[in-house]
Amino acid sequence: MTVGKDVSSLFTDVVNCMQTENLELKKLVYLYLINYAKSQPDLAILAVNTFVKDSQDPNPLIRALAVRTMGCIRVDKITEYLCDPLQRCLKDDDPYVRKTAAICVAKLFDINAELVEDRGFLDSLKDLISDNNPMVVANAVAALAEIQEDSSKPIFEITSHTLSKLLTALNECTEWGQVFILDALSKYKTEDAREAENIVERVTPRLQHANCAVVLSAVKMILLQMELITSTDIVRNLCKKMAPPLVTLLSSEPEIQYVALRNINLIVQKRPTILAHEIKVFFCKYNDPIYVKMEKLEIMIKLASDRNIDQVLLEFKEYATEVDVDFVRKAVRAIGRCAIKLERAAERCISVLLELIKIKVNYVVQEAIIVIKDIFRRYPNTYESIIATLCESLDTLDEPEAKASMIWIIGEYAERIDNADELLESFLESFPEEPAQVQLQLLTATVKLFLKKPTEGPQQMIQAVLNNATVETDNPDLRDRAYIYWRLLSTDPEAAKDVVLAEKPVIGDDSNLLDSTLLDELLANIATLSSVYHKPPEAFVTRVKNVSQRTDDDDYPEGSDAGYSEPPVNATSGGSASPTTSDAPYSVTKRPVPAPAPSSPPPPASVPDLLGDLIGLDNSAIAPVDQSAAPAGPPLPILLTASAGQGLQISAQLIRHDGQIFYSLTFDNSTQMILDGFMIQFNKNTFGLAAAGPLQVPQLQPGSIANTLLHMVVFQNMSQGPPSSLLQVAVKNNQQPVLYFNDKIPMHIFFTEDGRMERASFLETWRSLPDSNEVIRDFPTILINNVEAILERLAATNMFFIAKRKHANQDVFYFSTKIPRGIPFLIELTTVVGNPGLKCAVKTPNIDMAPLFFEALEILIKE
Repeated sequence: MTVGKDVSSLFTDVVNCMQTENLELKKLVYLYLINYAKSQPDLAILAVNTFVKDSQDPNPLIRALAVRTMGCIRVDKITEYLCDPLQRCLKDDDPYVRKTAAICVAKLFDINAELVEDRGFLDSLKDLISDNNPMVVANAVAALAEIQEDSSKPIFEITSHTLSKLLTALNECTEWGQVFILDALSKYKTEDAREAENIVERVTPRLQHANCAVVLSAVKMILLQMELITSTDIVRNLCKKMAPPLVTLLSSEPEIQYVALRNINLIVQKRPTILAHEIKVFFCKYNDPIYVKMEKLEIMIKLASDRNIDQVLLEFKEYATEVDVDFVRKAVRAIGRCAIKLERAAERCISVLLELIKIKVNYVVQEAIIVIKDIFRRYPNTYESIIATLCESLDTLDEPEAKASMIWIIGEYAERIDNADELLESFLESFPEEPAQVQLQLLTATVKLFLKKPTEGPQQMIQAVLNNATVETDNPDLRDRAYIYWRLLSTDPEAAKDVVLAEKPVIGDDSNLLDSTLLDELLANIATLSSVYHKPPEAFVTRVKNVSQRTDDDDYPEGSDAGYSEPPVNATSGGSASPTTSDAPYSVTKRPVPAPAPSSPPPPASVPDLLGDLIGLDNSAIAPVDQSAAPAGPPLPILLTASAGQGLQISAQLIRHDGQIFYSLTFDNSTQMILDGFMIQFNKNTFGLAAAGPLQVPQLQPGSIANTLLHMVVFQNMSQGPPSSLLQVAVKNNQQPVLYFNDKIPMHIFFTEDGRMERASFLETWRSLPDSNEVIRDFPTILINNVEAILERLAATNMFFIAKRKHANQDVFYFSTKIPRGIPFLIELTTVVGNPGLKCAVKTPNIDMAPLFFEALEILIKE
């Protein structure tokens, strides 16, 4: 069995050997049972009687072995028989049996959680925390912690009474028991500083433990309690006490060193004083593996200060002459990061970088140029005298980032470099072959040069670059930037100067990269994988209770069913139920006349790779049954013609009804076959619109039409980038391939019912919003004749009339509305009734949405 041969055919014979008195043979039989019980569940039942008998054996080793094995056999039929022996073993006289039974409860919870709760095993586990044997306490804590992670209900909460018991057991149990207890204690919410000091006092001796896991768990516990301790003397003493054990971890084997370094990296971001005087222990040894060296470099940058920078720079300079290219690059970059971090030491860092450039080692020079660019950004107009030295190395540059950095320096300081145009020209010769990063930088640098020195040479260069970047390239980023520069230069060169030569914000120190809330979360997970990956646990561990949730990155191949809103089983049966009598929010009718082809050109039948961006939906809600499925009013706009939809015509429109958003759809089947199994999917969009439940369309007979309402939710499926009214939709059924079409999202469907403001509130909000939050748009062709009709129409879409006034011969109307998340829109409409021309001013905290608002307003008024 161990070497992988299938010996399951011997199951019955092996089970017969269970009756033996020989403990070693019994262990072998139990191992065999654990391995094959899953594939032979019916035969495994034969072993139950022996298990139950063994769980009452006079020998505690056999009792524990029986319960442990039954817990490992993940067969439902056996689980029922496990409960009585387990209940006995949890109250057994022997601590070895009790501690084994405690872990078995966690295994049983994983197989059948309800059974564990019903039979009172959780209460028995909590009782074991008061056990007089520390190992039983530790295992009970481990089991409860495991169960808590798999359960959404609060199961294991440490009280002040439990706390003292756990702290007492901590001194006496084994090293792994100590880890379990310390990890559980780290989740305890301390009441005050005094209690925190008492806990720390009891935990501090664990720092001297030989096991690294115990040390790190103790450090985690102390760091968490230090947040509540107010006495600076106690905090200072604790910092001193934590330094030696952390340093000792670095004398272990490389793998443990790496884990320790990743944890130390987090600790020094929160409490740099702990290891401020120990920077020498992080100096790299010649035989350190590369992964250890890289981590040590990171920590040295974080611990670098004005007091120790000379030592650190000597080390970095030494590393920059090593043979490992990646390590050398990191060392050179570390010098630059120290310069950015410590203003007083910047000059010393730059002189070290210049010395390294003189070595003329290609990759060292390139890395030095990259970091010097950042130093220029950090300290503008301070160290530009070294540019001449940098320009000497132009010919050796062959890496995109180094080239881009050098080009940035030339463009930024073109007025100080006499031959800047010649230097840039040398790069321009290979413009089409350069990577995008270099092309973008070349484009900007050439524009800077032209604006600073508008002579004939740069003028010819800018023409060539703009031509290359707009006509010759297929990179949209490059092309868009080139067009913007082109328009700026051709319409208003002074505005171009303000944009391109604007003062750059000074960059900051990036040595402490982690956000403070993320750092606190990672520190609460010290000594786990989370602290090694520097990611919160949920980023890489999916617990069973969350396994059904999909991520945004899931890709669905074209034609797959994944991620669609599927129809329920009862929605696939045919028939023509009317919306008022049927339980389903759809209606089916026969089409009397074939639909005429629309005059507008058909949309494309497919959009490439649309499904690559679609995500799965939560099909937990369906459209309310009391909604009429037949769309009221004018027919819905045709979005997919029958020719583009292979005989299926789809008309659709987003509507708002009773405070909810629906997608009203009409399916017209011109094919010769029955269509069923309809599913729908929406691409990421500005408002995060997604289906709240399955698309309910019955079997669609040839020549029939079905109307349906699909309930929609917002902020589920949001796209990045500027707001857009585009909604990309994919529909499929069991008979046809995926059909794609585009729709427009009218913004007024998001106007909420609570958007009405009192006059005083309107005035106060208008004044409180700065002028930069006001956007104005003219509609020269809009003509308003009937004011009452317009007010009524706008009110129907939750755009509420506030007031009206006369200004000269013009009428000025004020309205308010809101979109989800409580974002208000304050509107001022100015017009002369009966004459064409309307001016609209909008004030809102979210001015990015103003263009979509104007689009919606134009539609509403023109209706």
